[in-house]
Amino acid sequence: MATSLYIVVEGEDPGFDIFVNGHALARNEDALERLAESLNVAPLLQFFSADENSMCLLLDQGAGDPEWARNLPEPQWFNPADGLLSVRALIRFLADTPVAFGSETLPILGELREYERVLEKTAQYKLRWHLAVSWR
Repeated sequence: MATSLYIVVEGEDPGFDIFVNGHALARNEDALERLAESLNVAPLLQFFSADENSMCLLLDQGAGDPEWARNLPEPQWFNPADGLLSVRALIRFLADTPVAFGSETLPILGELREYERVLEKTAQYKLRWHLAVSWR
């Protein structure tokens, strides 16, 4: 089962491509969380929130309980500048330490740069965002 951490931008259509792969980030999430904490920035999963669309996708993929999904709290939305602080700190560290995650370093770095691109656009359009998880 492949897991992906992807960005959701507030609104129906933000007007730009928000696709990020997120597979390498999901595979290495525990180690990235420890790294973010050591860099004194928020771990990526601190930006996680479930919205109705994300939960529908999970249910379609056979994960989650339909009853539980009906009682979700309102999704949390985050300022893209906060996410950019974390993403850029992780990018700088991995660019300076390319062996940090072995063969996973380049895929992680590529996905972090995708996150950076989407969060920059999200800030430019004055929108908010959160992370969601997909299991396939």
